[in-house]
Amino acid sequence: MSALSWPGVPSPGKVVRGARWWAQRAALQVFRRLPVRARRSVVRVLSPTFTAGSIVVIERHDGAVLLIRQAYRSGWGLPGGLMGKGESPEEAAVREVREEVGLQLDGLGPAKLVLDVEPRRLDFVFTAVVAVDEGEEIRPTSPELRDARWFPPDALPELQRETRTAMEALRRHDVMPFLPGRHERGEGGD
Repeated sequence: MSALSWPGVPSPGKVVRGARWWAQRAALQVFRRLPVRARRSVVRVLSPTFTAGSIVVIERHDGAVLLIRQAYRSGWGLPGGLMGKGESPEEAAVREVREEVGLQLDGLGPAKLVLDVEPRRLDFVFTAVVAVDEGEEIRPTSPELRDARWFPPDALPELQRETRTAMEALRRHDVMPFLPGRHERGEGGD
């Protein structure tokens, strides 16, 4: 009879699982005693990361949608980009539109949060209506762009993935509303 089958002697698998359980428990006890900033740093290092950006669906009064063509990508997209450190989603949206096409947005619709899991991307999607005449051309003001044009909503060109995802989600209302300032009121947890 081998030691592995003796009554009262745990199998190697149970020993490993038990050791893993105790190691995890000890690590959680240490984690619990860390200051909040240290715990957040540990979580950021060990957790999967996502990019966070702001994009804007800009419409004219006739319903045409503004799309941009980036120099380094195929397809057409919405004005927007990644948020800067310490920048709010609204600030990023207004800045990106101003930098890319020179439009000053005075008002944005409420943000909707679109999560795209595969590329690990979070987009705050805003809407805006601008007073631009039909004949008035819009030109890129950023070297990142090759073109900027207005398109009727029923004749959109080939769209980039995040633009397609955002516009489909807005059409289906399959979005999560962004709650600004929730973390500032202490409701976000640690």
